[in-house]
Amino acid sequence: MRRLVVFNSVTLDGYFAGRNGDLSWAHKDDPEWNEYVAGNARGSGPLLFGRVTYEMMVSFWPTPAATKSFPEVAKGMNNAQKIVFSRTLDNVSWNNTKLVKGDLAAEVRKLKKEPGGPMTILGSGSIVSQLTQQGLIDEYQFVVNPIVLGEGRTMFDGLKNNVALKRTATRTFGNGNVLLSYEATTGA
Repeated sequence: MRRLVVFNSVTLDGYFAGRNGDLSWAHKDDPEWNEYVAGNARGSGPLLFGRVTYEMMVSFWPTPAATKSFPEVAKGMNNAQKIVFSRTLDNVSWNNTKLVKGDLAAEVRKLKKEPGGPMTILGSGSIVSQLTQQGLIDEYQFVVNPIVLGEGRTMFDGLKNNVALKRTATRTFGNGNVLLSYEATTGA
């Protein structure tokens, strides 16, 4: 069965987005980190987004500025298969993007049965929370950034049950980021 992975940056105080959706704290120009991110962008599976994250991504990655600043990542993002879950969007314009308006959990269950590489959710806190609640996420990769925001948005707003996770990997980067990887111990 195809795996579903969450990959998100978080702050020391647990936020994946700051006040008003600010993500500037998550962007660090560091050769080791840039190489890691470029390697991730070469992944083979589809990227999953909610509407808010999709609109943010489509406003940057298909632009000349993205290609100039982050050529490998832009290439990977633009070439990747993308699936957007939204009840309000009527269409999507980014190449290789499919809009799904149906029941989120049911659609993800179908996708997990298809052949192919792992699916990765970027951002999309409401989707992360809903799919965690349904036990559909197999792995969580959190990049902990050494910053405290004091307020913002967590990925798990509205989660009603405790979710036990088992740490599977840790990697420390020179820029202070720490990658923590966890597998779900139940559900998925």
